[in-house]
Amino acid sequence: MDQINHTGLISGMNELSQIEMSVKAAQKMVGSATMQLDQEAIQHAENAIRDAKDLMNRSSKTGVDQEFLAKQQELLKQCEHQLSEAKH
Repeated sequence: MDQINHTGLISGMNELSQIEMSVKAAQKMVGSATMQLDQEAIQHAENAIRDAKDLMNRSSKTGVDQEFLAKQQELLKQCEHQLSEAKH
């Protein structure tokens, strides 16, 4: 998909959809990294988590979206915990 230059958004997707997709991508990468226990895969998973957090922090938040964003943040916390456990 094409990026819209002034917003950084992918055309056809709103901010919430992008956040949801980035969290899902992080979850999949964490799952894969914890199964492989490969250092490079773990690094990619950490990057995916960081990217999802950055996207959430840059998003324009409204009161309606707070519950959704809280859920996505909780999912990312779970990803971080899973990755942390795999590293030890």
